[in-house]
Amino acid sequence: MADVTTARNWMVPIIALFLATFAVGTSELIVAGVLPALAADFSVDIPTAGLLITGYALGVAVAAPILSLITTGLSRRFLLMGVMAVFVAATALCAVSDSFWMMLAARLLVASCHGLFFGVAMVIATRLAPSNRQNSAVSLIVAGVTLSAVLGIPLGTAIGNAYGWRTTFWLIAVAGVVAGVALFVLIPRLREAERRADSFAAELRAASRPAVLLCYGIIGLFTTGVFSFFAYLVPILTTAGGMPIGQVPWVLFGMGLAGFFGNLIGGRLGDWKSTPTMIGILALFIVLVLAMAMVVTQTWPLIAMLCLAWLVGFGFPAPVQARILKEAQEAPNFASTLISSAFNIGIAAGAAIGGAAIATGWGYGALPLMGVAFLVLALVGTLALAVLDRRTAAIAQPA
Repeated sequence: MADVTTARNWMVPIIALFLATFAVGTSELIVAGVLPALAADFSVDIPTAGLLITGYALGVAVAAPILSLITTGLSRRFLLMGVMAVFVAATALCAVSDSFWMMLAARLLVASCHGLFFGVAMVIATRLAPSNRQNSAVSLIVAGVTLSAVLGIPLGTAIGNAYGWRTTFWLIAVAGVVAGVALFVLIPRLREAERRADSFAAELRAASRPAVLLCYGIIGLFTTGVFSFFAYLVPILTTAGGMPIGQVPWVLFGMGLAGFFGNLIGGRLGDWKSTPTMIGILALFIVLVLAMAMVVTQTWPLIAMLCLAWLVGFGFPAPVQARILKEAQEAPNFASTLISSAFNIGIAAGAAIGGAAIATGWGYGALPLMGVAFLVLALVGTLALAVLDRRTAAIAQPA
């Protein structure tokens, strides 16, 4: 049941969460857009600079579940405000970093906020939304990430190229301040669930259900497949695709715009049928990434395949996350935070695998094909989820 009193006003606080997600999502993804500039400024090669992506992702994966368990007894609203305050300070530290290792440490601090933020935001969103609109509520939170791809990443990349990457991080910190104010004003005081003595055990039980664990695995494989090539998208476009660096922000904008609408469509389809939506999205996404691999040296066909792939692929996160929150709804705090861990383990693995392929001389053109292998495994996992659903439904039916 939603914590708001009418069905009309549940969207208002979701808008504040959407703005905060935009700031946090931009902070996470912007490194891919300014990776060459960071590598040049810190005098490291591209694979080494890629550690800023891998390290961030591992920071989220490790810190988020630990912090979630430590903060289980705190008000979700209070915790959200505190996380945003630390996020702003850590992003400012990124902007003033004067060495690669200082930058990496600052990114790890931001990462410690990231996973906890998304876990708390998802719980709040599903509490505020009516029960038949929870997939849509989750998709609106995820839409903040896609908006960061539509506006934040291309604008941040363009600003970083024109005025330096430090300016980009300062602007993200300002966006965090604005989002924090919006959260304070618009998020209502929620009716916090009564804390039981066995809350820790309840959180672990909810997060360890078979369907939930399977969804975590699917998320990790999906994200590994995507980031094995997305983490190195700028050099793929410029080196393999022959695109001038000045045109890259426009491509990122087109991809992000496609992903924004794909995310909203995926949320609505997930409200209808969650698992079939996931299967259909993954199958079509695999076909598009394969097509992308075939045209990686042809600029315009490559751009077209990227935009189509983002339109389809960004429909996937909302239904799989909403499925986890539905399965763990009586104790969602730990389970929701592990969603970020699953995504970021995939990000770290994808970036590391892609970097290793580049370092061994495979070339940027091989990266999408590597991604397909993991996406196929994600599809197999989703088919297994459908089988589990059928067996569970069959057991639940009276004899």
